[in-house]
Amino acid sequence: QVQLVESGGGLAQTGGSLRLSCAASGRTSSQYTIGWFRQAPGKEREFVATIFRGRTAYYAESVKGRFTISRDNAKNTVNLQMKDLKPDDTAVYYCAGDAGLILSSIRNHAYYDDWGQGTQVTVSS
Repeated sequence: QVQLVESGGGLAQTGGSLRLSCAASGRTSSQYTIGWFRQAPGKEREFVATIFRGRTAYYAESVKGRFTISRDNAKNTVNLQMKDLKPDDTAVYYCAGDAGLILSSIRNHAYYDDWGQGTQVTVSS
């Protein structure tokens, strides 16, 4: 079993930056993939970014060029650097992981077995 713990988040102004971190502990395999999803009030959970253990990263179109996902395999941590934030980025951000993801599955939250508790990101206009 894997535990994921998010940190970071908070309040930012439009155009500002925030950094989220996700620490994984437990039985992470060599193929463990970690990603970020977000959920705004009244909306479905949506894909933000994911990164494979080999550090290949994929992004939602809405955040491409503004967000950067990175990972430190030695520390089992994944970071999400968010820049040029917009009010539409306001949501609870969740770290998610799975050991068996394939490329066609990464944008679907149903394929991720492990989830963090979520961290709030609020962007004021």
